[in-house]
Amino acid sequence: MSEVEDPTPAKAAAGQHDEPMTAAAARKAELALPPDIAADSVSGYLRTSVARIKGGESGVLPVVGGLILISILFQSMNSNFLTAGNLVNLLVQAAVFSLLALAEIFVLLLGEIDLSVGYVAAVSAAIMGTLLGPDHGWAWPLAVAVALLACLGIGMLQGTIITRIGLPSFVVTLAGLLFWEGVLLKILGSGGTVPINSQPINDIASRNLSPAVGWILMLVLVGIYGGMLWMRESKRRKAGLVAPPPRITLLKIACALAAGVALVLLCNTNRGVLVPIKGVPWVVLLVLGVLAIWTFMLGRTKLGRYIYAIGGNAEAARRAGIDVPGVRTIAFMLCSLTAGVAGIVYASRLQSISTNVDGGTLVLYAVAAAVIGGTSLFGGHGKAMHGVLGGIVIAAIDNGMGLVGFTAASQYMVTALVLLAAVVIDALARRGRVAT
Repeated sequence: MSEVEDPTPAKAAAGQHDEPMTAAAARKAELALPPDIAADSVSGYLRTSVARIKGGESGVLPVVGGLILISILFQSMNSNFLTAGNLVNLLVQAAVFSLLALAEIFVLLLGEIDLSVGYVAAVSAAIMGTLLGPDHGWAWPLAVAVALLACLGIGMLQGTIITRIGLPSFVVTLAGLLFWEGVLLKILGSGGTVPINSQPINDIASRNLSPAVGWILMLVLVGIYGGMLWMRESKRRKAGLVAPPPRITLLKIACALAAGVALVLLCNTNRGVLVPIKGVPWVVLLVLGVLAIWTFMLGRTKLGRYIYAIGGNAEAARRAGIDVPGVRTIAFMLCSLTAGVAGIVYASRLQSISTNVDGGTLVLYAVAAAVIGGTSLFGGHGKAMHGVLGGIVIAAIDNGMGLVGFTAASQYMVTALVLLAAVVIDALARRGRVAT
């Protein structure tokens, strides 16, 4: 099953037969797809893409269009919105939202929800900050490792309760939200604050690469991505599997290069006032690294395909021989682990962690970012990239409304309307997919 790119054929086949489907049957199901889906020419590929969009597979187009509209709107209201300094600051602001959305995507793909990620992130930061403090004096790698292992344990606990006892994830994680808020108060004390005095941790959100290193790293990463993409799609074409024509593959690589060049040019622009400030922020690299790992996991491993299969049809996945409770538990563990990384970034930005963390708002922003980015609330549809894009949208709304002087009340209401619009688009797209 390692060569199957999209789990949909496997799910369909599994749903039509009572016998467990083997890897060979999954490959046969994919090879049985209509020839026009393979699109052996650029024009055919474009026609297929348009047909998929009409059928509800709009991908990231809505969120990209939304970002463009938001940028035009706020730039017209305040000319500072599209300046290099503000855009780089926006990317740093979006890091926590994007990471929390990446965390939420794991459970949303299953048709579940995790309401505890905000306070799980805060507990991660509190554990790390306490271990780094003068009372313990741990080295930062050990403190980070213990904090992330604690988050894995939290995810395992909540996931086990949900999958083995059969309780709704909404109820279990709502209880988790309250419980981990209490744990945060227990660690820090009522009204307590723990400063982060570790320079490597604080550098995550405040340090930048040098301009030269940024260019070199960008070219290396795009080269690795391009090489892997070309090899993978060439292998699929040779095997007769679904793959775009070579010119489309080259276009994808060119788009990745253009995006990398634009990002580095933006970040290498001097955005300092008294002293020059240039370079790609470390936190941007951290988010891209997490994105790359989870994209590979969801798209190129059995675990990722199992998550999609369960979200699409849990009963069909069970009949296909997938350990549904085990996979669901792992998804909740990965959700909490990613939330732990978000908590470390959050503490790095503030250079402290306190009991004033609004974990309830953070989890709402996480769900909103994932859904706005394109992940379905109904399960089985979404990508890791959706979390990053949705996080940027949330940060752009917050940043832009702050620049034009909107009140906090207005920010909440506008974010709610954007979320509602995203859910409506998701529901309509789902109807389109079902009809197709």
